[in-house]
Amino acid sequence: MPARDGPHRLHGGPLMTSGQWPIDSWVVPEQVSVAADVELGVRVLEGEERPVVLVHGLASNAMLWRAVAETLHGRGHAVASVDLRGHGRSDRPGDGHTTAQAATDLNACMSSMGWADRRPVVAGQSWGGNVVLKAAQLSDQWAGVAAVDGGWIHLGRRFESFDTCWQQLAPPDLGGRPPHEVLAWISSMVSTWPPGALEAIAGNLEVVDGRVRNRLALSHHRSIVHSLWSDDPADVYPGVTAPVSLVVAGRSASEDVGAAAAALPDCTVSWYPEAHHDIHLQSPDVVSADLHDLLVRVKGSTA
Repeated sequence: MPARDGPHRLHGGPLMTSGQWPIDSWVVPEQVSVAADVELGVRVLEGEERPVVLVHGLASNAMLWRAVAETLHGRGHAVASVDLRGHGRSDRPGDGHTTAQAATDLNACMSSMGWADRRPVVAGQSWGGNVVLKAAQLSDQWAGVAAVDGGWIHLGRRFESFDTCWQQLAPPDLGGRPPHEVLAWISSMVSTWPPGALEAIAGNLEVVDGRVRNRLALSHHRSIVHSLWSDDPADVYPGVTAPVSLVVAGRSASEDVGAAAAALPDCTVSWYPEAHHDIHLQSPDVVSADLHDLLVRVKGSTA
């Protein structure tokens, strides 16, 4: 395997190791070209109704959206759940790990798939919320945007320097722990969550030489956090003309959500004070209902 932080291309492999790691049992990702040297892994469920595109957060992956995707697909919608560059089953190039580049990749993905003319609705969770709002600022192909407990993240308001920011937010080092220890730790966190939660979170990790590590390289994680520190999403809001739904979990700062709602030209807010940050995984029915409401809202608009 190439060095973890080097400039290389690598498709994510299946999540299985000698019976000790959960098998990735969902839809096999299609590899969609978004740049000369980058393909994204996209899990596609075909349908006749307006497409919905689902985007994960930082150091996450497409499988966290599985239950939401299957609910919307059951209502007839085409659904694409995307792994952004460096994540999940997508390529891991040596550069381009920023919010702006992820948004550009996402727009290019729709063009490559031929979905841009179908005017999809797009939803992004956490950092993915920032990504999808930036994508909507850059392109008018999106009929509606849902930012799920993200989209208003600006770490520069919380930390005076990036060094301080990174010291606080760098991901924990798994220390090369064996798979059974990591799975026990994940299981304890999601024991009351819906089926599939363990497999989904295991998709954030990989097993190499019998030890577990994060799929997103540390240097790439740092680059994305830097973009969240340096880029103010308030600069994006005025350029997002599509209807927006902000779906807020309990711990988000109300002033940031309020500022976003006030600045976005066409915005509604749903707040779930008892929800976990990964509300799309913990409570997929809630998020599916909000996305359905956005789809109805978009269908009824004159845009």
